[in-house]
Amino acid sequence: MKVLLVDDEQKFALMLAKRLALRGIEAEVFFSGEKALDTVEQGHRFDVAILDVKMPGIGGIELKRRLGLLDERMKFVFLTGHGSKTDYTTGALEAENYLPKPLQIEELIETLNRLTDRPPGASDPDG
Repeated sequence: MKVLLVDDEQKFALMLAKRLALRGIEAEVFFSGEKALDTVEQGHRFDVAILDVKMPGIGGIELKRRLGLLDERMKFVFLTGHGSKTDYTTGALEAENYLPKPLQIEELIETLNRLTDRPPGASDPDG
């Protein structure tokens, strides 16, 4: 599984990428929506994008819209440290894919596995 991780909190994003790598999940980290969008526009492909909802510039919701136009197969998970999960999920099509910060890594792994039909506990054949 290849993951696009976009969060303006650099320490958090780098630590999360390390924790995912320990579980066989390759995560490419970006600290802005603009840089992530540029990478996908250049032809890089990801199975899932993990996006912070509130970031300077392009936020997670707008980034999802733009990335979805470039790759309709990409799945999305939203992270938020602002407000409750309910604040962001009311009426949202992606309601089940919003995870609050501080993040529970096992909840994220379960969500990623569900979105990609990856069996729980499976290791990445490419990683």
